[in-house]
Order: sequence, then C-alpha cells, then structure tokens
Amino acid sequence: MPRTFHAEPQGHGLRIGIVVARFNQAVTDALLEGAVAALTAAGVADDAIDVTVVPGAYELPLGAQRLASTGRYDAIVCLGAVVRGGTPHFDYVATAATLGIGEIARRFDLPVAFGVLTTDTMEQALARAGGDHGNKGHDAAITALEMAQVLRLLNRY
Repeated sequence: MPRTFHAEPQGHGLRIGIVVARFNQAVTDALLEGAVAALTAAGVADDAIDVTVVPGAYELPLGAQRLASTGRYDAIVCLGAVVRGGTPHFDYVATAATLGIGEIARRFDLPVAFGVLTTDTMEQALARAGGDHGNKGHDAAITALEMAQVLRLLNRY
C-alpha cells in the first residue's frame, strides 16, 4: 500500500498572512471576511492573522513576496477580484496575479493560496464572495491551512 500524506485544515499554532486587494472592495471585503472566519473557525488565533491591503490584484504577488520573505508565516492567502471589462487589461492583470502568486509559493516553499476571482461580471464576483456560489476567500483560507499541514507532514519524512 502506498504511503499517503493527507492533512486536515486545522490552524492551531499557525501564523497566517493575508494579502487583499482594495480594488473591487465590495467583493474583496467579503472575501476577507470569509477567509478570516474560516481561519478562526479552524483554530488560528486572531493575533496570528496579519492582513496587508494592496491597491489591486496586480500588486498581490509583491505583497505576498514581502510577507513570505519575513519567514514568519506558515501560509499566505491572496485575495482579489478581477472583473472583465471592454479592454485586454483584464487578461494582463489576471495573468500577472496568477503567475506571480504561483512563483512566490515555489520560491519560498510556502503555501500561498489563490483567492483571486476572475469573472466576467460584478454579479458573478459577488456570487463567489459570499453569495450563491459560496465564498472563495473562505475556500482559499482552508486551502492554505491544509497545505501548511501537508507540508509539515512531508517535512517529517
């Protein structure tokens, strides 16, 4: 039987950094609320959650990089919302955020959860920030906790 590494998303004793974009704030505030609720419900202490606000999704990777470089965090959650408009700007910002966040995770060998909505409309974004489609901020926080625990398991072997 193969060895399986599986962890539950529990946060007792973990320190979590959150980077949240201010642009599309009605959406990102709801994502942040969902993320913090998920973290505290999983046992992360209030004083072990640090929130950094950046202007937009394009700036999320730099904010995450700065948090990661401190070595203080067990995981980072990136939250933002990029809503398609009538120009290619959406594609550039969404791509930069996606690639940048993934790069930070690999460079620092640290869970960096992707909680960036990329939607066609504001209605779709709101539906994913606590509406009919759940709260992707909550989901990203759970992902960060689970990955932090998986990496702890892997470090033991």
